Amino acid sequence: MPGPALSKGEGMGEAIGGAPEPRAAAVGAPPLIGVTTCLEPARWSEWVREAALLPVTYLRSVERAGGVPVMLPPTAGLRGLDALVEGLGGVVFAGGADLDPQLYGMLRHHETGPPQPQRDRFELALLRAVIDADLPFLAVGRGMQALNVARGGALVQHLPDAVGHTGHSPPGGMYGGHTVQISPSSRIGKILGETAQVVTGHHQAIARLGKGLAAVAWAEDQVVEAVELQGHRFGVGVQWHPEEGEDRRLFDALVAEAWGR
Repeated sequence: MPGPALSKGEGMGEAIGGAPEPRAAAVGAPPLIGVTTCLEPARWSEWVREAALLPVTYLRSVERAGGVPVMLPPTAGLRGLDALVEGLGGVVFAGGADLDPQLYGMLRHHETGPPQPQRDRFELALLRAVIDADLPFLAVGRGMQALNVARGGALVQHLPDAVGHTGHSPPGGMYGGHTVQISPSSRIGKILGETAQVVTGHHQAIARLGKGLAAVAWAEDQVVEAVELQGHRFGVGVQWHPEEGEDRRLFDALVAEAWGR
């Protein structure tokens, strides 16, 4: 059954202070967890400027798991990417705008959002660097789609055309919810169990799996809801939004893996 609808903008711009004590426990400095951001016009005080934006729920999720969140803006240049990866314990690839369909060999559907070439270029390069370095990562929403494209896969550009309903992305800028079935032998299955109630808000999905990716969770309509990169120490992608729900175990697992880097 669908869960309560949540505003997609809920939590943006709020203070981070007052978070509970981290659940992860280890000796030594907590790991730095990079979180990708978008570039969008924003207003604060008397200013209207382009800004690197990210819902604060991602930062809180990393912090509550025991990590130190570091915002990663989509820089125009890719110099220093290897040094950036070397300095991080893990990366969260956050949700956001649609990828340019030219990246997976398709013309743009009329429901696909306008391209953001700088973000696409930065995040695809970062994904490849993270994979090459065997760095733990969690790819969320758009992040999972970017992972699939980085591995040579393709996307369904407008899911209602394929499944005949809008249950994955409720109208009005809200999040919805549904149940996913998870492979019990997968990394995610061992963390969450064979089923999970998830927060959802996406109109695109995987059409063709990229190289080395295994589908490990599905919605009732068989839309792929999670993937894992085979042979990677912690390479997990989920189509849902764990940062918006109460279950933060995926963030706990990411930070725990980063502790041991």
